[in-house]
Amino acid sequence: MNGARTLATAARVLRQLRHDPRSIALMLLVPVVMLTLLRYVFDGSPQTFDTTGASLLGIFPLITMFLITSIATLRERTSGTLERLLAMPLGKGDLIAGYALAFGAVAVVQSLLATGLALWALGLDVIGSPWLLLLVALLDALLGTALGLFVSAFAASEFQAVQFMPAVVFPQLLLCGLFAPRDTMQPVLEGLSNVLPMSYAVDGMTQVLTHTDMTTDFVRDALVVAGCALLVLVLGAATLRRRTP
Repeated sequence: MNGARTLATAARVLRQLRHDPRSIALMLLVPVVMLTLLRYVFDGSPQTFDTTGASLLGIFPLITMFLITSIATLRERTSGTLERLLAMPLGKGDLIAGYALAFGAVAVVQSLLATGLALWALGLDVIGSPWLLLLVALLDALLGTALGLFVSAFAASEFQAVQFMPAVVFPQLLLCGLFAPRDTMQPVLEGLSNVLPMSYAVDGMTQVLTHTDMTTDFVRDALVVAGCALLVLVLGAATLRRRTP
């Protein structure tokens, strides 16, 4: 990998995003709109919003970044851009890291908007530090970016990239502990949930919701989410193809 090439790739992706207002709106506004909608769905039960809102503050960015990243990377390959780039002195690691940096920068803005809205406009009540809440939201968005880069290697069209969401995201959503405590699930499903990164993202949000200080469990959860994102990025670089057959 070369730092200058990685930064050049990130700058190119950001320039492309600047001319794609629909993608920017999807990444920045959809989590905000969904959180606002959720707040008024539970208008008569603020405690329920406090419980589920913190978890969904991490889940919504993960889903939107997964969709945008997988489609954007696939578009590069089907248009032939990726093949031309890799014909230059640009390694797969440079390309994946550049995409991760570019979408990571967007993820920072997205997490700031969603966390700020939830805490100061929608009245989300958390005991812990808002900065820890922001950290988990950012790690979740980066995980969604990494997953999107990874699955784009296996899709032949943008429609197929979207179809990967039920296979990659929905099982994690069902098993992460949002709908039922993980220790009450059938043992096989509980064991499966223990290896899925979204489970640790939800657990990390719960730690911030219920503890005033940073706990060892929170550190573990944050490290697992960050480690999974890094691992998936490495796998994405290893499976990256120049173009779609």
